[in-house]
Amino acid sequence: MHKPSASRRLLPATRALLIQLIMLVINLLLAWLVSQFAGHDYPIMLFVLIQATGACFLAWRLGMAPWWRLIHLFFPLAVWGMVQLHVPSGVYLIGFLLSLTLFWTTFRTQVPFYPSYLAVWQQVLALMPSRPGLRMIDIGSGLGDMAMHMAQARPDCQLVGIEVAPLPWLISYVRARWRKSSARFVLGNYHKLDFQEFDVVFAYLSPAAMPALWQKAEAEMRPGSLLISYEFEIPGVVPTCQHPVGEAEKSLYGWIMPGSQT
Repeated sequence: MHKPSASRRLLPATRALLIQLIMLVINLLLAWLVSQFAGHDYPIMLFVLIQATGACFLAWRLGMAPWWRLIHLFFPLAVWGMVQLHVPSGVYLIGFLLSLTLFWTTFRTQVPFYPSYLAVWQQVLALMPSRPGLRMIDIGSGLGDMAMHMAQARPDCQLVGIEVAPLPWLISYVRARWRKSSARFVLGNYHKLDFQEFDVVFAYLSPAAMPALWQKAEAEMRPGSLLISYEFEIPGVVPTCQHPVGEAEKSLYGWIMPGSQT
């Protein structure tokens, strides 16, 4: 397994900030060159467009997720638009508070908001044992779509989702009540759970979180229980199964827990 580059070892939010700062320095240098050698001002709209497209390009070259690239592309444009519209300062505070409830744990957990989709859920269903009464947990359950889908497809099973960010958890809780779903959603950190209580553990986390996840699974999960991860492998641990899903170069990985419990 190849060693990740220095940029990939940084937290995604840290990489995003560095990318914007790099583009800002490049933009300011371009503005100075235009002023010195062309004799006229650097158009502000050109400044914004170069900042947006350049940051998006750097994010792509550094392998950031597609949604991060979109943030890089639209963030400078959104800031410029809000300045032009003279948006009240209270709107910025509301936006900050909403972002805080969604991403406030990203620096501590190193797990950004990664929503999964239908093809992933269907493949997880195919991997799940057919016996009734299974207990499955989706760690980092986000808005709850996967757990509710699984609960509908497997009414014989108990589905639990745990989410550490308050806003996604609240949305998932309200949606489950509205849909009368049997899926149950818990606000909290999955590290405080006992994986021994579950037959299937599903994770869509981040590369940084996988070693600790494996340590917990190896210590707590019962023999024969199943750990499933979408997209991210566990370093140095060969999966029991691997299934490509949807997007190119993305797979679903499964590990059947061996031996006796420790």
